[in-house]
Amino acid sequence: MKAFQIETLFLSLAFNLLEPKFMKINDNGIYIDGIDKKILRALMEDARTPILEIARNVGISGAAIHQRLKKLEKSGLLAGSKFIINPKALGYTTMAFVGVYLDKAISNPEAVKQLRKIPEVIECHYTTGNWSIFIKILSKDNEHLMHVLNSEIQSIKGVSRTETFISLQEQINRQIKI
Repeated sequence: MKAFQIETLFLSLAFNLLEPKFMKINDNGIYIDGIDKKILRALMEDARTPILEIARNVGISGAAIHQRLKKLEKSGLLAGSKFIINPKALGYTTMAFVGVYLDKAISNPEAVKQLRKIPEVIECHYTTGNWSIFIKILSKDNEHLMHVLNSEIQSIKGVSRTETFISLQEQINRQIKI
C-alpha cells in the first residue's frame, strides 16, 4: 500500500470513529454512549464550561463535542440552557406548594390561563389525587403569599379552595442522573 492510500484509509477510519453515530433513538427512548455522558455531566455541573476544556477532558476534538451536542439537541434530550436566578437575592424568601381544588374538571384550562398571569406562580401541574392542580409559588414573605392566595388565586373562576404547604427548606434540587 502506498503512503497516500494509507493516509486516506487512516483519515477515513478516524472520521468514522469521530462521527457521532453514538446515539440511537427508538420507541423506548434515547440511548447515549459514555462520551455523551461525560459531556452532559460536565455541562450539568457548569453549563459555562468551555467546549475545548470538555474536549480535552473527554479526549476528542472540540468539533466532535459540537457535533454531539447538536445531535443531542436535535433528539430532544437537551431542552436548552439557562441561567438560574437566586430568588433570595431578589427578596423572595418564601416558597409554597399549593393544591388547587376546582369546582369542575372543565375549569382547568381557564384556571391555568389565569395562573399564568400571576408571576409568583413558577410551576403548575395537572395532577391526580385530591387536587386538580398543584402549583409552586415564590413570594417575598408570608404576607405576600397570603395576598397572592387570597386576592389572586382564590379569585380565579372555577377555583373552589386551596391547600397550602410552606417549604421550610429545600433539601434536594437536582436533575435526573446521567
